[in-house]
Amino acid sequence: MGELFSGIPYLRLGAGEPLVLIHGLGEIKEGWSNQFEFAEEYDLIIPDLRGHGEYITNEEISISNFARDVISLLRGLGIESAHICGLSMGGMVAQEIYRQAPKMCRSLMLVSTFHVAPKHLGGLFLKIRKLQVKCRTIEEQKNIAARVCLYSWSEKNFEDFHKFYQPNQEFYLPSAKACLEVNNLCLLSRINVPTLIIGGQYDTITPVWIQLLMHKQIRHSEFVIFRNTGHIAKLEAKEAFNEVLWNFLHKHKKAS
Repeated sequence: MGELFSGIPYLRLGAGEPLVLIHGLGEIKEGWSNQFEFAEEYDLIIPDLRGHGEYITNEEISISNFARDVISLLRGLGIESAHICGLSMGGMVAQEIYRQAPKMCRSLMLVSTFHVAPKHLGGLFLKIRKLQVKCRTIEEQKNIAARVCLYSWSEKNFEDFHKFYQPNQEFYLPSAKACLEVNNLCLLSRINVPTLIIGGQYDTITPVWIQLLMHKQIRHSEFVIFRNTGHIAKLEAKEAFNEVLWNFLHKHKKAS
């Protein structure tokens, strides 16, 4: 099931219209396992971003390069356009894919993400992250991340989070820094493909008011808030999350 193209590891399942799922900071491609059911109708393509999972590289870490890798992968697979879904950092990558190759995007699904990082808050966030990486073990860091990202601290949610949150110590901070350099204030109003914006009611990392601002900037976008979830609705509210994606995708499926 796992494949490699030009150094980029990815999963590919199913057949149909291409659907790309892009993971968040510190995650791995297998973190989308709750969404493998989309392979029943779609050509599901799930890459590791550089510095994550199996994608080890000496090249620069940036949102621009993350997007370039995904575009290169799709072109290498002979795919001209796809539905693009990204969570958190993956949502920033999805926005950047639209910037670099708008015709490649049939639709966008931007999940628990943001479009611009306030500089003073970003600097503080990075300092805290640096201290955590320096002073805590990987296991301690994962426990902290789970408590911050999840609203429901059930044993199953913690277990799944730990399985798919695998931050690489070498690439984590450069990736976090790349997120804080994002500024898509001028891009959003230019997005003219069907767009779904998803937020979690108790998301402390990317609060829903950020997604509301994005919704107001992207004309004709749809906005959904999941109740009683934190940063990772795809895990905490799997059935509801998948249903929302199914409905959106069906609505914007090309006529046969």
